[in-house]
Amino acid sequence: MKVIGTGLSGLIGSRIVDLLSSRIHFEHLALENGLDITNHTAVFEAISGSTASWVLHLAAYTDVQGAENERGKGKDSVAWRVNVEATKNIVEICHTTRKHLLYVDTDYVFDGVKKSYDEQDTPNPKGWYAITKTEGEKHALSLGEHGLVIRIANPYRSGSSGLVMKMDFVHKMIDRFKKGEVIVAPTDQLLVPTFVDDIAYAILKLLQLNADGIYHVVGSDAVSPFSVATEIAKVYGFDSSLIKKTTFHEYFFNRAPIPQYAALSNKKLQALGVSMKTFHDGLSLMKEQECTM
Repeated sequence: MKVIGTGLSGLIGSRIVDLLSSRIHFEHLALENGLDITNHTAVFEAISGSTASWVLHLAAYTDVQGAENERGKGKDSVAWRVNVEATKNIVEICHTTRKHLLYVDTDYVFDGVKKSYDEQDTPNPKGWYAITKTEGEKHALSLGEHGLVIRIANPYRSGSSGLVMKMDFVHKMIDRFKKGEVIVAPTDQLLVPTFVDDIAYAILKLLQLNADGIYHVVGSDAVSPFSVATEIAKVYGFDSSLIKKTTFHEYFFNRAPIPQYAALSNKKLQALGVSMKTFHDGLSLMKEQECTM
């Protein structure tokens, strides 16, 4: 199988390539290769010239606060140009070339009012980052049977502390523990940590099925940030007294709006026979992997 993709050198994409390169031939659309995904002509030439049947669109502007700061710029903001305009261009190219598109979206498309969300729930994004990603999702779904959207949430993976581009949220906490720094974490927020290895194998299954529509590709339990920090301390043997409780509203006061409750259900994905780990199991496996690196 051949896949041409954006964002394949990032936190998630690089792990997908590492795990699936024996089964998938990946072609990279990236700045490192001299290609700007906002350049319609260059992207059209690359995708139309490829024999890949799937386009995997991982690249996005993901700075949530940075996006919010540019909200007043509207369609001139970086988030809109990358997350909406570039996606729209890729969708149009996929339509012309009859390629399938897999668009990677976020749990932030929801408003966080409900405690749990499935694929039938209507997005209601609050932050500018989330709004732009939701618009990109709409474009991807316009491809019908050639459009696949996966919503992921709070990804973490082995080795991310050594990546130049980004450290995942779990390793940020691990880093603070190692430095003996206090970790302030809300107890009344729900999120779903997702092991990136599981995302990779779920994507492989969806590509093999030529799936379309929306799938929540997330872990199998919803936890609070306080519970995340507590589990990390337990698994790694860190000092749990460094963890201090706070509330969602106190922690995110004057920050970009995000959903307080973002417990995405993965039942639709599980029905395909895809298993997604709980945070305890994923964290334990991540620790084992890093011990052998």
